[in-house]
Amino acid sequence: MHTSTTSTGRLDPWSSTQLQQATQGYWLMPDNAALTGGKSSVAHEALQIQRILTDSRQAKVGDAFLALKGERFDAHDFVRQVAEQGASCVIVQRAIDGLDLPQLIVADTRLALGHLGTYRRQQCSSLQVIALTGSSGKTTTKEMLGSIFSRLGETLVTRGNLNNDLGVPMMLLELRQDHRYAVMELGASHQGEIDYTSGLVQPDVAGIINIGTAHLGEFGGRQGICNAKSEIYAHIKLGGTAIIPVEDDFVTQIRQAAQHVSQLGFGELGDVYAKNVELYAQSSEFDLVTPQGVIHIHLPFAGEHNVHNAEAAASFALALHVTLTDIAEGLAQAKGAQGRLNFLNKHQYLLIDDTYNANPNSMRAAADVLCQQVGIKVMVMGDIGELGDAVGAEHYALGHDLLQKPLDYLIAVGEYAPAVAHGANSNKCTAYANQQDALDALLALVNKHQPQPITFLFKGSRYTHTENLLAALMEKL
Repeated sequence: MHTSTTSTGRLDPWSSTQLQQATQGYWLMPDNAALTGGKSSVAHEALQIQRILTDSRQAKVGDAFLALKGERFDAHDFVRQVAEQGASCVIVQRAIDGLDLPQLIVADTRLALGHLGTYRRQQCSSLQVIALTGSSGKTTTKEMLGSIFSRLGETLVTRGNLNNDLGVPMMLLELRQDHRYAVMELGASHQGEIDYTSGLVQPDVAGIINIGTAHLGEFGGRQGICNAKSEIYAHIKLGGTAIIPVEDDFVTQIRQAAQHVSQLGFGELGDVYAKNVELYAQSSEFDLVTPQGVIHIHLPFAGEHNVHNAEAAASFALALHVTLTDIAEGLAQAKGAQGRLNFLNKHQYLLIDDTYNANPNSMRAAADVLCQQVGIKVMVMGDIGELGDAVGAEHYALGHDLLQKPLDYLIAVGEYAPAVAHGANSNKCTAYANQQDALDALLALVNKHQPQPITFLFKGSRYTHTENLLAALMEKL
């Protein structure tokens, strides 16, 4: 399995004793003699592991390769390869015959990865941890929090999409003794996943950004999504704080799930909210009202939805006693993740890259950002996945709703593009089965409106690779 766990800093090494204690496994040495607890202190002294990783391609001297096994892959097949690359040991759930390398045999390597992450987390007793989840906005909120806390001390922030039952423990393995804070994004693709990952991270502060329709198919409706996301509150440490989205439809159920801890709500009628909001093409300003006072915020993010994300970020920070000045300065310096409303200019054209992922709510929010831009406004919409039986109805509704906004064109691309066009019921919306046909249509629009400025916004679910269409158009302009 090819998932990188490369750290940006030097990690504390693992001894073979620690690896065994964390996983409750047993050692099998190259001479095929089982090595337990304290039978050979010499062997334990000799084995110092710098990294635990799951990507066989990166294995080298000082690494422990953990062989994951899934439905369609088995990394035990790569164990001999990592031995040739110089890995110091392997963590496996079945012994590999004739391997000239120490093997730590565990019951289940996936669970062992979680145990190792928990062990590392528990070693950092002074660490303060934020855990957040939500149907949309969690990645941007995480980046805002990373900007706030990185100013105050060493901070570990979830990278990319390492937010699931494999990615979260991988991130925990990167914890060092000098880390003061960790900002952990938790995703959910099935019931029980957030219960598991929040149990690993043991947050001091945890919260939900919102309950939307992402992964609607997996959970059978928004109530199921609420139940899954609310699992995050069960593992807040004693004396910790739950962050509550007070404007959400499911606020009552969310508050009930967090009733055992102190609560801090964000949004209108909450403890932390924005007023006097001014939205600009690529930024916003507002006054942030909090229990500690009011402060003016300059936010380098477009869209009202990002104002809500900033309210959430401020709430998490306030729960860990960060000052309003540090919050304001951290938000002002925050940068969006790649593929999250990145603004790219070429000639008289503006291309907005929002291709990181999509769900119905974030698609509508992105359209609002597009409507604030200059020139002809063209929305390029890829399919949205993980909507289950509602997929056709959700795309139909998006087609209708998006063209209630002052967009000039809606270009729908993919399997569900006809449903979008049917919902739009307008000659402003056209459907294309593939990206090449959509590119031809976009270039035709460019030629039609020369020399007027045009703003294009690209958005779709991860699997649609809508960023490829953006890159192709950028090259042709």
